[in-house]
Amino acid sequence: MIPASQLVFFTFMWITLMPNASVVAEIKTPHPRCPSSMEQTRKQETRMRKEDSTKVRPLKYKQILHIEDHDFAIRPGFGGSPVPVGIDIQVESIDSISEVDMDFTMTFYLRHYWKDERLAFPSKTNKSMTFDHRLIEKIWVPDIFFVHSKRSFIHDTTVENIMLRVHPDGNVLFSVRITVSAMCFMDFSRFPLDTQNCSLELESYAYNEEDLMLYWKHGNKSLNTDEHISLSQFFVEEFSASSGFAFYSSTGWYNRLFINFVLRRHIFFFVLQTYFPAMLMVMLSWVSFWIDRRAVPARVSLGITTVLTMSTILSGVSASMPQVSYVKAVDVYLWVSSLFVFLSVIEYAAVNYLTTVEERRRFKKTGKISRMYSIEATQAMAFDGCYHDSKTDMDQTSFSLHSEEDALQARCISNLSADSPRIKRRKSLGGQVGRIILENNHVIDTYSRILFPTVYITFNLFYWSIYV
Repeated sequence: MIPASQLVFFTFMWITLMPNASVVAEIKTPHPRCPSSMEQTRKQETRMRKEDSTKVRPLKYKQILHIEDHDFAIRPGFGGSPVPVGIDIQVESIDSISEVDMDFTMTFYLRHYWKDERLAFPSKTNKSMTFDHRLIEKIWVPDIFFVHSKRSFIHDTTVENIMLRVHPDGNVLFSVRITVSAMCFMDFSRFPLDTQNCSLELESYAYNEEDLMLYWKHGNKSLNTDEHISLSQFFVEEFSASSGFAFYSSTGWYNRLFINFVLRRHIFFFVLQTYFPAMLMVMLSWVSFWIDRRAVPARVSLGITTVLTMSTILSGVSASMPQVSYVKAVDVYLWVSSLFVFLSVIEYAAVNYLTTVEERRRFKKTGKISRMYSIEATQAMAFDGCYHDSKTDMDQTSFSLHSEEDALQARCISNLSADSPRIKRRKSLGGQVGRIILENNHVIDTYSRILFPTVYITFNLFYWSIYV
């Protein structure tokens, strides 16, 4: 029995100890591997670490610029001399000029230059580091704002148009693309023959001259413009840069920079849309001086039409302009032109009245109707514009001078109609009409044909010599 029990015990021990022995053997026995493959693997891992160092140190720029070691809520050199901040601007476009709102909209690149020694970093190659808008919130930047601005925004397509470049010695370039709508105090006393001077003003909001010195980086060359800047109504004559100071009673003196530009208005549009139509209406009103003075409907309708047209032109110009309290150059021209048109209507009213007075005086003196009111075909045509060929048509034409003269007028008309011969259709009426107009022309019409054009031409000579 003893040998059997010993056999069982040795069998159990062998089963228990054999796995441990195999593990030890595996640890002690090295796997066969090629030395060249191990060396290639090490080289590949080293190359990957060099090419993508951001995965090794995701906050490397913070360590290089020492952002965590300084308080960037305080300006550089706090407690000492003011930090100088240079400015230069590249104007991309002038988007619009509004006379009604008295403002302009401009898009440009605004660049700031200053030195912050807290951002200095060691560099063997002396190369700068460029960042986007995400670093702006972590460091100090100048707080420039635009005086008299109404609206402004930083372009953000496809990302915010902000660039920050830091040099090893701590010099910083901060560039941003901005669109600003600002006020322009315009003078319309010479409109539309005017020239407007507008300016965009830059200033630090929080730091006065004791903390921040704002200046143009390259003097007058700090303001650059695109050569292709053009506007529909204006020609940009000049861009210039200047500087000055602004005083606030509660905070003190501040440095202020000015972007000045001169705009000269194109006159050709207003010549076609305003001046030329006004000239035509005035000359059209002179046509009534050559129309027979007895053609009341023709002369009255012509005068009323020209007056209403001038009123329409005046309303159109006023609707596109601000409601200023002084007289503009275009107002002077249009109101004088309207006065000429109005005077042409008044001239005919005077002619008609004096003609009626003259006829009454002659009737009381002679007891006869003036020859001017004899009813012939050409004279009847002057009243209604129709040619009368038959005696029936002539008898149906009625002219009323005065209630007391109706009976006598009817008797004279019947006698003259019976005695006068019939007018043939083939007879030319041109000479008859011209003769009657000249014979029945009033002296006021005669002088008006010369006086009105002469005075209007003289006015135009003075107007254009003064305003152009």
